[in-house]
Amino acid sequence: MIERPVTRGSGGVVAAESGFVNVPNAVTLVRTVVSVGLAVPAIVQESMWLAVAAYLVYWVGDMLDGMTARWLGQETRAGAVFDIVSDRACTSLCAAALIVLLPGMALPVGIFLAQFMVVDCMLSLAFLCWPISSPNYFYEVHRGVYRWNWSPPAKALNTGGLVVLVLVSPTPLWPALFAVAVAAVKVASLVAVGRLLADESARA
Repeated sequence: MIERPVTRGSGGVVAAESGFVNVPNAVTLVRTVVSVGLAVPAIVQESMWLAVAAYLVYWVGDMLDGMTARWLGQETRAGAVFDIVSDRACTSLCAAALIVLLPGMALPVGIFLAQFMVVDCMLSLAFLCWPISSPNYFYEVHRGVYRWNWSPPAKALNTGGLVVLVLVSPTPLWPALFAVAVAAVKVASLVAVGRLLADESARA
């Protein structure tokens, strides 16, 4: 399905960047430093409590920087990229802690890391191809891709689902199947975005 192209004046478009130094970017910086600062000793000391704390700081901070950006009217494309990059820093080290603590879950965590660090990163940065301020407004570009990746239920499931399964599943089978399913959704979404870009190039 071809979605309508985004035009200037659509929801989420920021007419001019307000600068990189603002409250939501400060929240992103703090939550990244604290989460990484907890994840590294979690790996060294093989501490589940530190790993859980690192994940909680990451998740709560990730929600807080987005909320403050919207509440204060400080959403910027630079801030969105900073958030996306910081998510990878937090996730990579938190996931490494999980592998150290639960080596039997290395396969599902590895599958998740591969898709999150590469496929999801490319997908998340694709918003830069349109005049929207962040992936949170991707419904202006393609409602299906937005629904499966950045709607509130999708974000909660995609980021937290694997961690919960890894912690509670008696076997790596279910987390691995979940990781493969998420990867399939991400690949399909990236293909849809690529086709949309190709269609817009053909019309130009």
